[in-house]
Amino acid sequence: MKSMTQEEKVISMMRWPAPKKKVGIIKLKMIREGTVVYGTQRFHEAKEAADIVRPLFEYSDREIMMVMSLDSAMTPIALEVVAVGGVSACVVDTSNLFKHAILSNASKIICFHNHPSGEPKPSREDSLITGRIKEAGALLGIELLDHIVIGSEGRYVSFREERIEPFGIGGAA
Repeated sequence: MKSMTQEEKVISMMRWPAPKKKVGIIKLKMIREGTVVYGTQRFHEAKEAADIVRPLFEYSDREIMMVMSLDSAMTPIALEVVAVGGVSACVVDTSNLFKHAILSNASKIICFHNHPSGEPKPSREDSLITGRIKEAGALLGIELLDHIVIGSEGRYVSFREERIEPFGIGGAA
C-alpha cells in the first residue's frame, strides 16, 4: 500500500471528513477582581496617572508591566498586570497586552512598568517595546497614550512628556 503525502492526506480529509469530529467551542468571560479609587476627575498629566498606579508597584522586587485601558472620554475602565519579569527585565507579549484592552472595549491605553532599582530612566529596550506596542495599537485602533516608567521616591519618566521615541525626537539611553 502506497503511503500518502501530507498534501494527499489533506485533500482526502476535505473529500471525506471524519464523522463526528469534535471542534472546541470557546467562550470568553471577563471577571472583575476588584476596584481602585482613582479620584473623581479624569487625569490630564502623566504625574496623575503615575500616582494612581504607584502603590501597586511600591513593594515590588521585580519588573512588572501594567496596562490601563481608557474609554474615548479618557476615563480609566480597567487595569491589568500583563507581565512580571526579573530584577532587570520583563518580557512583554504584545498580543496579551492588547487582549485586555480589546475585551474592555478600550479606545486608548497607558502602559506602566517599574524599575526595581528605583531609577526610572528608560532603557533602549524600553523604547523598542514601546515602539512595538504603539505600532500594534495603531493597527488595532487602540491608541497608546503614554508609557510611564515608575521609579522610587515619587520619580517617574513619561515617554510622551520627555518626547522619548516613539513619541518624539529624543532617545533612550
